Amino acid sequence: MTCTERYAYNRLLEGRDRKELKREDGPLCVLFGLNTRYADGAIEKAQATLDSARELGQDPRKVVFGGRKLFEQLKRRHLSGKARERLRREWKEKRQGFLYSRGDATKKGNANLRLEPQGDALWLRVNLGNGAYVWARVQTSHPQREALLERVYASLPYNVTIRLKDGKLYAHFTWSEELPPPVHTRANGVLGVDVNADPYHLALAVVSPDGNLKHHLTLSLEEVDRVPNKGAKELLLWRIAHQVVALAEEHGVAIATERLKYLRKSKRGDGLGRHFRRNQHRFAHRALLEKIHSLARKRGVEVLEVNPKDTSTIGMLKYAPGLSLSKDVAAAYVVGRRALGFEEKLPKGYEALLKNESFFAYTEGFYQTRLQELQKLREAEKNPHLRRRLSREMGKARRALSLLLSFPGPQRGQKASLQGPSGSQKGSADGRNPSGANPWRVLRVGLFLPLLGLEVPRDLSPLKPILNLASLTHGSWKGWRVGSGPSPGGGPECTNVHFY
Repeated sequence: MTCTERYAYNRLLEGRDRKELKREDGPLCVLFGLNTRYADGAIEKAQATLDSARELGQDPRKVVFGGRKLFEQLKRRHLSGKARERLRREWKEKRQGFLYSRGDATKKGNANLRLEPQGDALWLRVNLGNGAYVWARVQTSHPQREALLERVYASLPYNVTIRLKDGKLYAHFTWSEELPPPVHTRANGVLGVDVNADPYHLALAVVSPDGNLKHHLTLSLEEVDRVPNKGAKELLLWRIAHQVVALAEEHGVAIATERLKYLRKSKRGDGLGRHFRRNQHRFAHRALLEKIHSLARKRGVEVLEVNPKDTSTIGMLKYAPGLSLSKDVAAAYVVGRRALGFEEKLPKGYEALLKNESFFAYTEGFYQTRLQELQKLREAEKNPHLRRRLSREMGKARRALSLLLSFPGPQRGQKASLQGPSGSQKGSADGRNPSGANPWRVLRVGLFLPLLGLEVPRDLSPLKPILNLASLTHGSWKGWRVGSGPSPGGGPECTNVHFY
């Protein structure tokens, strides 16, 4: 079918008419021995590929059927023997091992690729043309199996795609449904969802309409890594999506997630480390969120997407220490509040800290010293991978120092625009103060690494005294230390840090 799709694609590029192409005496039916329904399916797929290329701003003449990545690998001729044969077989399967037929309610669901239940077994009848058929048994435990059977018994349309992979045939069934009107809406509150790579889990926070936290929990995703194949992974992700939607239904609330793009995929030698790259590549956040969104809409649960900007930072600084939450649950709480339209104002303790000159003097000095130390280590390091890692750390330190310096002294005594970056904020549209510095990010770089010892600390409870200290002004705060113990997370060199 892919050969047919490629032929139809080239004819569409030439401006040929779809009705002309799919006729019984047209080129597709004559050249490839197809009936008009198979031909129309090939034209439909070709048109979708053409439209996609144009929408993405790509040259439609340079589309590669079978996958550009495999095509480029074969062109390099860097493999030989069995390895090259495997690559050629995979290329041929993707290029030619494809058959599609669109559903039709007037033809009992699908005329060419029809499901036929027989006892406990489910068979797929494949039309070969000229009155000939072949039968294939369908084996699946997919959670949508019963929904598919309901369509088969009701003679409702369903689309079927058959693909060849590693010598085996896989059938993919799709259909369109009318979504019910949302029953569980933001009027009753929101279930905020935050997906995390390390530890690999979902953080969930139920937020009431007044913005308060009603309930929270986490769902581990570690089992996703241990499944034997892609099919089992899909089933597990669907089960997790069902758990999330069931929680939203239980509380009668909408679901809110971040608008997330693909994570940047690191590569070996970038200095980030094997563990970090593994976490990035295994991260199924997009696939999971798509399943949650799809299932929620089918169940009448309203789905909301919010700007992801600084949700984790605000959660760690404001709600994790203030409500004794983990950083991930705190981020989910911020997502939920943002979906309800709440502003995220800085607590008075943080407002006061941003007016304290000695706080900025200490943190700026910390990053200047860190830059000097990293520079010395980089000059002495011979391993190119470790040198690259040190260069990345130096870049982070420079950016942190630049952020601190962008919060100018004369304006530290003035009240900045302290809203979180959400669609409901007042004043600045991007959550920045008039000078252009984001106060949440200034606090993050000023508090986490210099005083807590980590860029992303797990224990954020040491921030609670600052969060609640509204009397801090320039020259009046007695210091960072609370009690007689050492400064939390900052190491022995930070035990005598005071801001006066």
